[in-house]
Amino acid sequence: MRSAMEHALSLGAEYAEARHQSDVSERTVVKNGAPEVSGMESRSGFSLRVLKGGCLAFAAGNGLDAAGLRDLAAKAVRSAEASSALRAGIRMDSSPVCDARDVLAPRTPFADVDPQERTSLLLDAHQRAADAAAAAGCRLAGAFISLGLLTTEKTVVNSDGGRLFSRIPRASLNAFLTVFSPERGAVQRHVSKGSASGWEGVRSWDLEASMADEAATLARVLNEAGPFPAGRRDLVLGPEIIGLVAHESAGHPSEADRLLGREAAQAGETFLSEEGAPRRVGRPLLNVVDDPTLPGSFGRYLYDDECVAARRRYLIRGGEYDELLHDRSSAAAMGVMSNGSSRSLHYGVEPIVRMANTFVEPGDHSLEELLEGVKDGIYMRSFMEWNIDDRRYNQRYVGLECHRIADGELAGLLRSPALEISTPALWSAVDAVGRDLEFSAALCGKGEPMQGIPVWTGGPPVRLRAVAMGGSP
Repeated sequence: MRSAMEHALSLGAEYAEARHQSDVSERTVVKNGAPEVSGMESRSGFSLRVLKGGCLAFAAGNGLDAAGLRDLAAKAVRSAEASSALRAGIRMDSSPVCDARDVLAPRTPFADVDPQERTSLLLDAHQRAADAAAAAGCRLAGAFISLGLLTTEKTVVNSDGGRLFSRIPRASLNAFLTVFSPERGAVQRHVSKGSASGWEGVRSWDLEASMADEAATLARVLNEAGPFPAGRRDLVLGPEIIGLVAHESAGHPSEADRLLGREAAQAGETFLSEEGAPRRVGRPLLNVVDDPTLPGSFGRYLYDDECVAARRRYLIRGGEYDELLHDRSSAAAMGVMSNGSSRSLHYGVEPIVRMANTFVEPGDHSLEELLEGVKDGIYMRSFMEWNIDDRRYNQRYVGLECHRIADGELAGLLRSPALEISTPALWSAVDAVGRDLEFSAALCGKGEPMQGIPVWTGGPPVRLRAVAMGGSP
């Protein structure tokens, strides 16, 4: 691998970076109470990224010997040379690079857990969900539960002296539940969990109780939620929704490659300008951060794929957009230093600017205190659907479990209230932030080809004042 990097330099590359990555994944699936075909996948290979003539080029392959790696390096250099006639000016910043190891040792390795135990866990979770729906007079009409176990091992070296070896296990769960009532119809819910851990992370989710709670809540929504008229209301958003808001309308707009135009045709643009305008979008109590170093988090890493140390990044600080997410090339283009935001999904795709764990930083209010300040409003705890434009400016969230707030108390469930609002209007309406931080897992899609990278989204409950809410359909 190092010889391939050195060969690229001998051919005139100004910078070269080589990576070997292997991913071993296992998946266990239960569909409608029956085990589906489960499987294992192993993927490994090499990639090279070179900079020559102000252009970056990427090449990747697997099953390569030393000669094949040299050929790969030559191909990457030729690609950079060919591209220089079209666009040049890319360079790498002078960020310090690491010589480090990042090995996360699981307490219970995935290999120590029998496949039958995994299947039995999902079957039990399905049964508990079905029983909970039945106890409420409904039926679990559909349930897809998928458990994924992934171990990623990579070695990265670059011509600036960086060297990184990492091995990180990750567990993930995706569940799609549909609860049906003959009188009231059907309602659906997607649940996602994830952690950087061994099997102990799966145990911590308590899947049987969690799936039962989810099905019972869906049944309550079906049986009890009533209509309400549209109007301007105070609104308390739960951690699930404010985490999604933080990811979509603070994280994505703050990706520097969007601002520089790289992502425009792939994942969209940003409403922010190079100077960060509009900078102030909220009160001084508002902070949104992205932090790859959170222990056990789904988006955890200590060093990025350019061997730059990871750290907490303040996307919104004191109510103002503050720091963009950078890799070394975007940092150089904007005259700053990389903040360790370069990530790739597997060996066959290049590292690009990515989020990790994006969330609203906790304040000092309990949920009860947030509700006490509302005379007539809505507590939107979870969502059933959402969308946002490709500049991350206009967005819409349709609530699932939503409660009316009357004189500071929860006063019954509401059917499908909708929040449709711009990013500055949403953040500027926040007047109080809770203290109880919660996270959800997700795979954030970006790039071409698409890279679904592990992330956490989260926050505490937050209160918004006088926002326009769409009424029940």
